[in-house]
Amino acid sequence: MEIDRKIIEDFNRDGAVVLRAVFTPEWIEKLRAGLKYNIATPGPYTRSYSGNGGAGHFFGDYCNWQRIDAYEDFVRNSPISTYARHLMGTKQANFFHEHVVVKEPGTLEPTPWHHDQPYYCVDGDDSVSLWMPLDPVPKQWGVEFIAGSHKWGRWFRPKKFIDQDYDQDDDGFEEMPNIEADRDQYKILSFGLEPGDCVAFHFRTVHGAPGNGSATTRRRAIAWRWVGDDARYVLRNGVMSPPFPDMEECTLSVGNKLDSDLFPAFRE
Repeated sequence: MEIDRKIIEDFNRDGAVVLRAVFTPEWIEKLRAGLKYNIATPGPYTRSYSGNGGAGHFFGDYCNWQRIDAYEDFVRNSPISTYARHLMGTKQANFFHEHVVVKEPGTLEPTPWHHDQPYYCVDGDDSVSLWMPLDPVPKQWGVEFIAGSHKWGRWFRPKKFIDQDYDQDDDGFEEMPNIEADRDQYKILSFGLEPGDCVAFHFRTVHGAPGNGSATTRRRAIAWRWVGDDARYVLRNGVMSPPFPDMEECTLSVGNKLDSDLFPAFRE
């Protein structure tokens, strides 16, 4: 499937766009089964982001695609790598990792404002995350994006999803502005989504999300991270997430392209 040129232009300008009905019901069902297995058998990097003792549960996990067949099948055989290439405008897309985020009904914990690239062991402008819901997500409970923030030329210190900064002051990053206190100063994008849709956003697009205010509907989603032609492996001061430098499979040196079994490449 070709992505409309207008959508690509909007992605380049705003750093976030919605793609409608780009994945079939068969893929949604397969990923729901994979996620069910993921929750039942969490990986070594699983996280519970619920911190206030309230109702619901905010579950996260990542880097499980090599052990969960449904995830690997989706990466290798769905059209997602083609969408990633088209959005980035690159000849090649390397799969970086998947990130599962589940907010059960009544989970009021928000996802704090942040952007992703400062967490990561990758530099370069060619990047895209495709945030894919497995349940309907009304606009009021969806992820919010600050249009154009990927072009600010600013890098903000990573936050834990329980809204704490990482304890590091030598990383060269600045503090995230108080977005909530000045919401009217920004163009904030959000989208109502159905299974089969996804939101594509740049690694440096600032984003956050409210809790799941529904009393009955889960908010299950998987974000699929991709990088393109100019991506290079880098080590940062302080904490990196996912911790790829600590993984035995990661054999890259600083400055390398990401081509490896850990970051498989998909080309035209």
